[in-house]
Amino acid sequence: MLLQKTLIRDATFADLPLIVDIYNAAIPSRRVTGDTEPVTIESRYGWFTAHSPEDYPIWVAQRQGQVAGWFSFQPFYGRPAYRKTAEISIYVSPRHRRRGVGTALLEQAIAQSPAFGFTTLLGFVFAQNQPSLQLLAQFDFAQWGFLPSIAEIDDSPRDLVILGRKL
Repeated sequence: MLLQKTLIRDATFADLPLIVDIYNAAIPSRRVTGDTEPVTIESRYGWFTAHSPEDYPIWVAQRQGQVAGWFSFQPFYGRPAYRKTAEISIYVSPRHRRRGVGTALLEQAIAQSPAFGFTTLLGFVFAQNQPSLQLLAQFDFAQWGFLPSIAEIDDSPRDLVILGRKL
């Protein structure tokens, strides 16, 4: 089987509906996000506009002209002392999971992080989300924290694993 080429580019406002669709597709699994109900495009405007290609970008990954996934950097903790640390998020469309889209996005994030001034990347992952834990481990992210039963979804506690990588 030939590996499909993944094109990664800065997200545009026109991508926001697809970004929201991919995010919402992750909610029913109850292991990827703390949201329990679908989000709206309107509710994500502020989040989207808080990012820019020069500062905390959002990227989309395309396969055969279709958006297959997305990645974002987020400020960590919101105080100036933490400016060189970024929280990362990766979401992949259900039909493109386990096909290298997340890997391609994370590779680019690690490679491009120094250009944004980031020296540390953090991922916050539910302990039940083994695919994400495995992906980050492949890129030398280590467990830096563990918050037991910090979230509750459908009356079930969720542990949160904090993974980090120094660049």
